[in-house]
This record gives sequence, structure tokens and C-alpha cells, in this order.
Amino acid sequence: MPAPKKKSAAKKAKAPVPEACDLGPYAAEPRSLPEGIDFEENVIATYYVSFPKELDVVALAPVLAIEQSTGTWTPVPGETPEIRAQHVAKVVNVFECPDYEWAIPSDVTDRQHIVQIAFPAANIEAQIPMLLTACLGNISMGGKIKLLDLRMPKALLDGFQGPKFGIDGIYKALGISKNKRRPLLNNMIKPCSGYPLEVGTELFYKAALGGCDVVKDDELIADMAYNKVIARVKAYMKKEKRVFEETGEHTLYTVNVTDRLPKMFDLAHAVVEAGGNALMVNYLAIGPEAMRSLAEDKNVGVPILAHMDCAGAFYMSPEHGVSSSIVLGKIPRLCGADFLVVPFALGGKAPYLPERFRQTTMTLTYPFGDLLPTMPMPSGGMTPINVPDAVRELGREIMIGSGGGIHAHPYGPVAGARAFRQAIEATMSGIPLEEAGQQYEELGVSMGIWGKKTEFKM
Repeated sequence: MPAPKKKSAAKKAKAPVPEACDLGPYAAEPRSLPEGIDFEENVIATYYVSFPKELDVVALAPVLAIEQSTGTWTPVPGETPEIRAQHVAKVVNVFECPDYEWAIPSDVTDRQHIVQIAFPAANIEAQIPMLLTACLGNISMGGKIKLLDLRMPKALLDGFQGPKFGIDGIYKALGISKNKRRPLLNNMIKPCSGYPLEVGTELFYKAALGGCDVVKDDELIADMAYNKVIARVKAYMKKEKRVFEETGEHTLYTVNVTDRLPKMFDLAHAVVEAGGNALMVNYLAIGPEAMRSLAEDKNVGVPILAHMDCAGAFYMSPEHGVSSSIVLGKIPRLCGADFLVVPFALGGKAPYLPERFRQTTMTLTYPFGDLLPTMPMPSGGMTPINVPDAVRELGREIMIGSGGGIHAHPYGPVAGARAFRQAIEATMSGIPLEEAGQQYEELGVSMGIWGKKTEFKM
């Protein structure tokens, strides 16, 4: 009598696994109920799906799961029950909105669904490229499919360092004690690019002297032939020391080291050696994992500001791409952004729904495994009039970003920065800006120019 065979991985599975080579893709049906899925062994991806009513999304969803895990458009012999038991993605929920039960109205052409798929963490591990490849990958080209959320298991989250400084570390770097915390002020030097070192140095000094806690390069200037990074760092940090001697306040300079690889890392190391106290990267342009490597580099002991450019290509479509709460929230936080530029939706120039703005800032600051929170920096056409709304929505531990609202002040950047600080002080004290503008000349002038909130209209 032959020895009994060991139980295969398929037999250990809670539900029978069909033979991939015997069944067509629509019959393969990798499914589970939520109660049958170990959420700590899987990434749960949630999608919005809109397909013509002729398509049965309940039947199609398992095909998407197979496509993004073990299989392809046709059964192949190598997709064994053992492999499928360990690595196939499973559909855990399909909800239709509206939830038709007995008939589809005759005027309906497309049906909308929320689909949730569990992807084995073993297929992904703690890396963003495989996370996006598994959960977005080929199906991003499959029609009206948008990735809404990624629920990460703790084991995967533990593989990410996240922000090295976070909100507490930023305040500490600026020498601001916990009982004196207030919204921070960031200025991006304008014009965006093209200016020589001497002009940038003077603009940095004036913005810092006026009260900017952080001065950043615009995302459109990096290590350019007409204005080199290391020269900027050396010149600006001399001014930072001078401002501290005059005001008692430190200024972080987030210099943009965005560049090809590996030059970006060489630049970052050179910045720190030259006395730089912060960095900035265009994190989607260089790739999130490149920023992550920078954040986890033991030789880069300074905060990193992540800029949001290119994000709209991922999230702007309501029916394709990736939700902004992932692109502007979870991904940069996973990859170590200490602070992140986000479009200000309550009066700024960017088209962004207020509710999406709130959701994104939640993903930056709410508990997310053991990762430190990322400081949100609402930005985009902000003037002092926007300060109360930003503080009301997000609280005091934020950084308010302004470029033109500081540099275009009629009295110059010093007055422009002071106007913002006056607006912050008034907001923290519960004083209406109209009243504070009568007390502070710089704020009053800003209110006279930008007394109405900017509203973007499609």
C-alpha cells in the first residue's frame, strides 16, 4: 500500500480550489466572504467600477482578481491548485449602487459597482511598485475602473519606516515647544524658476525675516546650470543664521534635490554636508520608492518635503486612476514624507473637492500602523484670507503654503510674510481677520487686495 500523501496547500484552503487547467476564466471563481479572509494576510483593494449593463460584474470581478495575481486570459497548466491556494487574489465584496434587486430600469446604460479584492501580501511584500502593480496594474487599462482605497495589513505596514521626523520632529527642528504650537508658514520662492542665485538669496532672506518657518524651492527649479543646489544651500543657510540672530526664529530651507538617479542621492548627501537642514523632492516624478530610499538613508538626517506635482494624472478622473487619498496620502506617508503639499480646496486655485481634501489630510495624520503622521501643507493660490478656513478644517498642526500671496504684497516679501503671521495669530486668538486687519498694516493691505476667497470654476 502506498504511503499516504501529504495534504496539499489546496486541501488546507478553507474553500475548494478548482483546477485552473480544466476551467475557463469565467468559471474559475476565486471568491470569499469577508469573514473567510484573513485581513492580516491580504491587502484589501477597493474599486469603483462602471461597465455597460450587459456585463455581469459579479462574474467579471473574479477574472480581474485572477488577472492581477496568478492567471491570465486563458488557463495555463502552471497555475496549479497549490499556487492558486497561496497566491490567487479573491473577490470579497461586490456592491452595486443603486442596489438593483429585481429589475434594471430600461433607461440605465451603465451599472456602477464597488468591488473589493483581497491580494495576498506574499505577492506584494513591503514595496510600492508591487503594491501598485498588483492592485492597479493591467486592469487600469480595463475601462472605467478607479482604485479607491488600499487597506494594508500590519505585517506589510511594519516593513515601512515612514516619516523620520513627522509633525513632532518638524516642530522640534524649528525649536517650537509643544505648548506654543501654531500653524507653520511656508513660502515657495517666486518666480518659480529662471532667477540667479543672488535674487533667490535675497528673496529667501526677506521671506524668512518676515516670519516664514519654512522656505522651499519651487518644484520647477532643482540643480540647474543657472542656479546650482549647493550654491543655494550655502548662501541661504548664511541668511538663515542671520535671521535667527535677528528674530530668534529658525527657518528650514527645503532645497529641491529632484534629479536623475543616483545623482539625487549624491546631491542630498552634499546638501547635508554643506549645512542644509531640509530637503524637497517631486516624489511622483522621481518615483515614491526613490523618495523612500532617501527618507531611509541614515546619512540624510533632515526632514523631507514631498511635492504633489503629477498627482492629477493619477486621481483627477472620476472613473479612472487612483484616489487622491492614496496618491496624496497613503503612498507619500509610507515612503517617508515628513510634510506634503496638498491642493487647498477651500479657496485656493486648485480644483479639489473639500471632502476629498479632508479625506486626504486624514490619511496623512490619522493612525496608520506605527507610522508617524505627515504634516499636511495646503497650498495653491493661498492668501491670508484663507488661514481661518485652513485652521478650522485641519487644526493648528499644519503648514500653510504661499508663494504669490507673500511675494506679491505691495510692501514686499517681508510684509507679505508678516501678513500671514498676523492672520495666523488672529486666527489662533479667535479674532476675525477684518478686525485684525485694522490693527496690523501688512494684513490690512493684504485683505484689501485679496479680501475675497479664490474659487475655481470648471
